[in-house]
Amino acid sequence: MALNIWALSIVKALGLGYPAFQLVFLRAGVGFLLMMPWIWKYRRAFFGLPDLHLHALRVAFSAIALTASFFAISRLPLALFTATSFTRPILTMIAAAWLLREAITRDRWIAAVVGLVGVVIAVDPSGLSGGWGLAAQVLVVFAATGAVITTRKLVAAPTVVMMTFYTAGLTLIAAPFAFLTWQPVPDDQWSTLLAIGVFAQSAQFCFLRAHRYGQAGFLAVLSYASLVFSTTVGYLVFDELPQRGFWVGAALIIAATLWIVLGRSGAILSEHEKTQRAISK
Repeated sequence: MALNIWALSIVKALGLGYPAFQLVFLRAGVGFLLMMPWIWKYRRAFFGLPDLHLHALRVAFSAIALTASFFAISRLPLALFTATSFTRPILTMIAAAWLLREAITRDRWIAAVVGLVGVVIAVDPSGLSGGWGLAAQVLVVFAATGAVITTRKLVAAPTVVMMTFYTAGLTLIAAPFAFLTWQPVPDDQWSTLLAIGVFAQSAQFCFLRAHRYGQAGFLAVLSYASLVFSTTVGYLVFDELPQRGFWVGAALIIAATLWIVLGRSGAILSEHEKTQRAISK
């Protein structure tokens, strides 16, 4: 979560000077190069892969989401960008229940609604206008939801395969558009732009591991905590001062996150105790 916010912060700082496709190409290309040793080591994992159509669908959703997000982040306050992302957890939980047959408990639904109310209070949408940036962010929400659900359908695929399809696919898709719209990069900005790929690729690895071991609905609610992180970065780095209502909303978001995390931890402990009692008998 934190790694992704730092990558987006760099995009926000430099994004208006470069086309979104150029940033996507650099992000994906760096990620692919970083993975080359890992790909070679586990090359046998790529033989006889099933569900190639799902991999292709995931890459397509991801390409749309990433390009639109790079376009939006440079045109929106960081807090607004993150806050509008929290319409996604509701869509994700609905899709997870419908398509993946995941059981979404009442507590998770309540926590999601409380967190969403917190987002509305924190951002105060009545005084906001986002133009094309906000329209792009709406596209991000739907495309990213599709990518998350497809990722869950591919949960059995090795992580190296998932990350390779992601980075190689995005590189190939973005390459022609990036070269057509390419803007020269000053020498002193190359290291900063390439850092987008390093941070984002590390975040992608963490994302895949999380979705391998956690349910999409649970992770969707947990992601509410990123609003606090992104607003802090927005204030410290971009001088985006939160309104008073933000702190009320942030308190609701944190409460919702703690509720679901502590509830899940209690359920795990309870299940562990039952297992231990069964073994002792």
